[in-house]
Formats: sequence, structure tokens, C-alpha cells
Amino acid sequence: MRNEGIGSWPARRARKTPHRTALVHGGRSLSYADLHERTTRLAHALRAAGIRRGDRVAYLGPNHPAYLETLFATGILGAVFVPLNIRLAAPEIAYQLRDSGARALLHAPSCAELVPADTPLTIQIGPAYESVLAAADTEPIDETVPPDALCLIMYTSGTTGRPKGAMLTHANLTWNAVNVLVDHDLTTDERALVSAPLFHTAGLNMLTLPVLLKGGACVLVESFDPAATLELIAAHRITFMFGVPTMFDLVAREPGWARADLSSLRLLTCGGAPVPTPLIHTYQERGLTFLQGYGMTEASPGTLFLDAEHAVSKAGSAGVPHFFSDVRVVGSDGLPVEQGQVGEVVVSGPHVSPGYWGLPAETAAAVRDGWFHSGDAARVDADGYVTIADRIKDMYISGGENVYPAEVEDALLALPGVAECAVIGVPDERWGEVGRAFVVAARPGAVTAPDLLAGLRGRLAKYKIPASVVLVAELPRTASGKLLKRKLRAEHGGRR
Repeated sequence: MRNEGIGSWPARRARKTPHRTALVHGGRSLSYADLHERTTRLAHALRAAGIRRGDRVAYLGPNHPAYLETLFATGILGAVFVPLNIRLAAPEIAYQLRDSGARALLHAPSCAELVPADTPLTIQIGPAYESVLAAADTEPIDETVPPDALCLIMYTSGTTGRPKGAMLTHANLTWNAVNVLVDHDLTTDERALVSAPLFHTAGLNMLTLPVLLKGGACVLVESFDPAATLELIAAHRITFMFGVPTMFDLVAREPGWARADLSSLRLLTCGGAPVPTPLIHTYQERGLTFLQGYGMTEASPGTLFLDAEHAVSKAGSAGVPHFFSDVRVVGSDGLPVEQGQVGEVVVSGPHVSPGYWGLPAETAAAVRDGWFHSGDAARVDADGYVTIADRIKDMYISGGENVYPAEVEDALLALPGVAECAVIGVPDERWGEVGRAFVVAARPGAVTAPDLLAGLRGRLAKYKIPASVVLVAELPRTASGKLLKRKLRAEHGGRR
């Protein structure tokens, strides 16, 4: 076997643990032998349709075994997988298909209206897909795929301008999975609940692929539901979950939380934002502790990791680098900053993307001297733990002092009655810039602007406290859920 990429994983797993469960979806289970056979059949079908090494094959749909079968099948052929976000609008889907040059698209029936009419080859998941598999061969395909070959193009959410396609190689995904195996201490008995979308990097690379590499089982859920989550944990004896803080908060707010059977849970990993300390305590009361981290699509994505032992003592920190990651916090001169000073996070390692699809200038700007520049500001403490301050571009300067909105937002979120918030800098004649906070109340009338400002006094330096508060019904977000601060600036960024 000359395939050294992840397309070979189903075959390698099938020869070790053929009868163990790989995937569960609805009332259906697939063993590793089943996954290997179906993946091989799909690879033959794609090859018969003209898909060759380097060709891009896209997938559009919620979590489903066909997503992973397509990923592995493209890997068998040395083709390139392009996962698409089902929350995007049709023009955005069309752009990513054109930009990637996808020659085929597999899609869920629910996404049929998003499929452009000029897509070269489409296969709808369901009876048509099963017919394609049934008619295909099961003979092994011996295609040489080196570790540094391109495996997938995953588009960033595009908070500014057009989204960029981060190129991830087979080696990138493999080394990221190894980092998870080392730092999460996974076992072959893991049963992972995959409710985070597979079209995002964390659901795929921090949860699903590491579990499949180890030989565990993944329970695929098409959409997150907090009440159903509690039921699924008990029914499937789930051991491992990933989510963003909002997901875990919603689960803990369910009426059945206090009596739910959570005895099987061993690993709770959380990313996307620091876990609020009250939420940490809520889960600790049930005997559960979060593993937190920081990552980015371009790093496959694991970069920093905060283990359970330090979840409270280093609360707010993103941790230390994963085992096979190297991270620095550097100044504008590219040299590491002093302890406690703010600089930019840069990362290097075998899991880091070689760059952006079709964008050499953007690649050159981001990857310099072997280090990927994240655009995120952070500081390092005496123990080497890294705390993310904010996006560098989101920082504003008030009276000569740098203000990182994330710090102010954390303080606002700790106040009673605040569900969500965002802070931007707006022009001010006296101070140059001051803060303006946008707050979503937990319930109507739960907070007032004066009370919020009063609640921040004594918690933050005076120059960090926003000069104004705007109560809003919701915050603008991208299809992937990332906050659109540029929209807030455009609509509310004038002088106060």
C-alpha cells in the first residue's frame, strides 16, 4: 500500500478492528469493515466519473456518514476534498465551488436548492448515492498518495472580504490527530458525540478523525439540540464531546440537567472562546472538567491546549502548545515579547497549512520564515501559559492605552443578565477612541446601560470601561457563527 494519506485509514482500521463500530447515524451503525468497503466503492465510482489525482470534490450537507466516506474516498484517489458550510447562501456556495474548481459535488437532499445548475457532476445523498455505491467495485485502489499531498481545502468564514481556502495536507491532518491522541489521552473505547458540524475544522479534526484513528466510535448528529444531547449521552454512553461554550451552556440550562445520567462522560473539549468560570464550576459540580484550547483552521486546527488540571488555576488561558506544535508571541519585529506583554501569536509545526488556495500574496503575508502569523494578540505568563487578548485589528487606543475588546467583553459577560456582547472602538474628540458595547440581554429588561457601566467599575481600569452601551436584540454573525465586528463598525462606529 503506497497511500500514506488519510484515505488509507479505513483500510488500515478494517484490518485491525473490522467488526468494531466506526459510525452511528440515526438507527444505523457502520463497522470499520463497512466503512472501508463503502469508501472503496465510492472511490471507484468517482474514478469512473473522471475524478483523478488533484481534482477537487465538494460535499454539502449536515453531519452524515457520506461526508466521511467522501473525505476518505477522495483521499484514496489523491483528489482534494472541499467541505462546504450548509449555512451559507447560494451565491456563497457558488463562489467556493468556482474558486476551488470543484469537478464534483455530493450533497444532502435538504441542500438541493443551494446547488448551482452548472456544477459538472452532482450526486444526491440518499437512494441515488446508495445506487452508485452498490454498482461500484470493491477491489483495493493502489494510488500513491504522499503525506505532503493536498488533502482538503477548508474555507475560512470570511469575516472580511471573500473567504480564503486554507490548504491542509494529509500530514497536517495526521499530525493534528496525533496531537489530540497525545494531549487528550484517547482510548479505543471512545464513543464521541459529533454534534459540532463536520464542515468546520474542530468537529472534524479535533474530535472525529482522532477518534477514528484510534478505533473508537462516532455518533453523528445532524444538528445540535441541548435536550437531545442529554438523551444521546445516556443512550450511547458517550465518553467524548466537543463544543463551543454556548453549546455547553445551553445543555446545562436544560430542565433535565440535574438528573441526567452523565456518568459515561470522560472528556469535554471546548474551543472557539474561553470558557466562562461560572460555566466551569457548573460542570465541576457534576464531576466534569473542560479541556480548553485555541486553534485556527490554518493549523488543522489545534495550537494551544489547557488541560483539566489547570482549568481553574489558569482559567481564561488557552494553555500551552500541543505536543507537536511550536508557538511564539512576537512583536512587530518578529522577536518574542517580554513576559506579560502583548504580541502576535505565530505557530509552526507539521500540522500547519502551507497556505491559501490560489492566493500566493496572502500566503506570503501569513507564512513568514516558517511561522504562520495568526493575527491574534496574546500574552504569556511566567509558566508559559498563553492568554489570547483579541484580534490585533480589533484593538483600539484610548488616551494612549491599548484596549483589547475581548477583555472588556469577558467582564461584561460576568455581569448578571448579559447573554452576549461585543465591544468596538469609536472615535472620540478627547481620547481618540473610546469603547462602545453592544449587549444582548438574557431576557427583556434584565439589564440597563447605566447598571452595566456601574457593574464594570472596579473590575476594569477606567480607560477600558466603554463610554456607551447599546442594547440590541442580536449580534451580527457570519454563517459559521463568528461575530461580524466590521458590520457593527459600519453601522454604529461613528462618534458618540
